[in-house]
Amino acid sequence: MTEKLLTDVEYNFKTIQENIWNAAASVGKSGDDITFLAATKTVSPEVINHAISLGLDHIGENKVQELLSKYDYYNLEKCSLQFIGHLQTNKVRQIIDKVDLIQSVDSVKLAQEVSNQAIKHGLVCDVLVEVNIGKEENKSGVMPEMLEELLNNISNFEGINVKGLMTIPPICDNTQKIRKYFENMHNIFIDISSKKIDNISMDILSMGMSADYREAILEGATMIRVGSALFGPRLYKQ
Repeated sequence: MTEKLLTDVEYNFKTIQENIWNAAASVGKSGDDITFLAATKTVSPEVINHAISLGLDHIGENKVQELLSKYDYYNLEKCSLQFIGHLQTNKVRQIIDKVDLIQSVDSVKLAQEVSNQAIKHGLVCDVLVEVNIGKEENKSGVMPEMLEELLNNISNFEGINVKGLMTIPPICDNTQKIRKYFENMHNIFIDISSKKIDNISMDILSMGMSADYREAILEGATMIRVGSALFGPRLYKQ
């Protein structure tokens, strides 16, 4: 860990905060209305904790094994740890008592396992339902037309609390295209909210990452997941 890296994180953190406030203001909101979650895949605990010391209060891991390997080193006194990646049912038990929210529930089977494991620990786990807004075959997430059925099927599971929706749209070559996906997702979010399904709340709309979080805010995101814009390019092991 170098001094330059820490300095870069400080600069990036301030820049992202300013961008959040500016984007929010342009649609009549406050920056306080937007949750800034840092996606911490491949980032060392030391760098994560430095960002937390700057005021970062939400972090998200994509891989169960990486979360477990770093868990004892996070400074979580004033920071929420969430799981934001694809989650296999057989891995739920490993993180159920370690995270505040699971963002990637996309099936009745997974929701049932989260519920079962939460009940075993005397917990109620907050979750988001992941929507495949681009209907991409190689991506996880429930298809938009199946979302309401899924929510109705899991609404009475005792061990979970559905707090909203999450999406990862297709990679787009211009902002107009990406904003359309975000707009469609926000419309779904509003539509589900209006249905007032028992035990389902629509408090969180998690969408937008490093390349497009400003566009996501303009289209109604309440949470963004930013990784490389904060920590720099991912450093993958060869």
